[in-house]
Amino acid sequence: DTTDKHFDDTIYGGDFLANQPLVKRMCEAAPGIIDLLDRMGVMFNRTPEGLLDYRRFGGTLYHRTAFAGATTGQQLLYALDEQVRRHEAEGRVKKFEGWTFLSAVIDEGRVCRGICGMDLRSMEIRTFRADAVIFATGGIGAIFGRSTNSVVCTGSAQSALFQQGVDYANGEFIQVHPTAIPGEDKLRLMSESARGEGGRVWVPRNPAEKRCPKDIPESDRFYFLEEWYPKYGNLVPRDIATRAIHRIVYQEKLGLDGQAAVYLDVSHIPRETLNRKLEGILEIYEKFLGVDPREEPMKVFPGMHYTMGGIWVNGEDQATNVPGILAAGECEYQYHGANRLGANSLVSCIFGGGLAGTSAVKYVKNLEKGAEAIAQAVYESERKRQEEKNQKLISQDGSENPITIWRELGDLMTEHVTVTRINKNLQATHAKIQTLEDRYKKINLSDRARWSNQTLNFARELENMLVLSRVVTRGALARNESRGAHYKPDFPDRDDANWLKTTRAKWVNCDVQLTYEPVDISLIKPRARRYDAAK
Repeated sequence: DTTDKHFDDTIYGGDFLANQPLVKRMCEAAPGIIDLLDRMGVMFNRTPEGLLDYRRFGGTLYHRTAFAGATTGQQLLYALDEQVRRHEAEGRVKKFEGWTFLSAVIDEGRVCRGICGMDLRSMEIRTFRADAVIFATGGIGAIFGRSTNSVVCTGSAQSALFQQGVDYANGEFIQVHPTAIPGEDKLRLMSESARGEGGRVWVPRNPAEKRCPKDIPESDRFYFLEEWYPKYGNLVPRDIATRAIHRIVYQEKLGLDGQAAVYLDVSHIPRETLNRKLEGILEIYEKFLGVDPREEPMKVFPGMHYTMGGIWVNGEDQATNVPGILAAGECEYQYHGANRLGANSLVSCIFGGGLAGTSAVKYVKNLEKGAEAIAQAVYESERKRQEEKNQKLISQDGSENPITIWRELGDLMTEHVTVTRINKNLQATHAKIQTLEDRYKKINLSDRARWSNQTLNFARELENMLVLSRVVTRGALARNESRGAHYKPDFPDRDDANWLKTTRAKWVNCDVQLTYEPVDISLIKPRARRYDAAK
């Protein structure tokens, strides 16, 4: 394995929609990022010789992914939080916990001079002066109702910035993870690491099968990913696996006992290996479903997981089209193209974050006039605008429930704007979102308190979710091809002649306007993306 192969896998897996030079830089930086995290104390798994252990993830034939059991992301959070606390103790960082972002403070020259935020306990609204602001606000899962994201991932910050003139790119590319655990409150991720350690996806060949899964012999099991994609097997990229599961359930009618589910089986793997490498995620399954996955196959089904799209940033320094605003992580768009490979998210977050940090320092040093020189009236004007918004929502006396509107939005987006996109359904979805926006104007808040009013905060975020849903839906409607996670049966092929370009959405006169820009393909020439054979 080499960094060049990682680069090729990433571009190929993203269906050639990512600008290539920056992705190459990320892949070249990846080994150093792993070493950095190791020095920070992330408890990566090791071989008997004491070297870092690696596992395969989807979309590659190499054991490339360093891991910490099955909770790598969690372990990274612990290590990075430790670093923040260290900087805080040294007086280099000041944390504002329990606050939410409302808007950027942008002066008459269209330069960002700080932000406006709200304390979720006291509901105080105040502005913060800043010469540069880096956004790392994560995903947009809440616009799909239930997702594998944290429930706080509403995309509200991205949407608020979009409505203030920050462009949004490739919003139509939404990753649906093939193996999620359904739940009433949210979806829980059954990590790709389960398949990386040898987990197999299957269904009974007989749709009327009533036997316990353990009692079904191998000859009566359909390992469809292994049969359809023999080279990659259960570790095809996520968009491919998700569509395969949908085909099995909805077209072949082979769902488990009529349910929208397939088996993910790790019961053939030795218990000692499972406990050493996958204990974290297996415990989650056992806790929420009451079944021991070491003994019985797990029931899983695809669920909304990640957005490849996000805030538009340039390929040099993570800067947006509004000076002073930078973005890093899932909230920006540029590393994954039309589909993200497993484990690339954590690498892109850290690489992009590092780049944004150094770029912000450079930007501030070259700034002619800092935030301290900006008149207080600029900040007070934005604070008042947000106060008036709160007052309007609290005093509104309508008949609509914001939770009902949100649930309808989630059902709509999940049904029509995830795995399969059909233009007439997308048109109807866009029209329905506009109807929901009209209904939003008549909402009634059950809580009108001025202290710790989470209903008010949710209502504010819902307005932003509705706008962002329009961005995603409009982008999907316009793109008449199939590429990566964006699949239209009416346009089943990739169309490089017309659509090898980045979608760039702008907010013009309270409406979404789409423009397009070419993709930098200077390093790897686009080729057909196939996983049923070697590349």
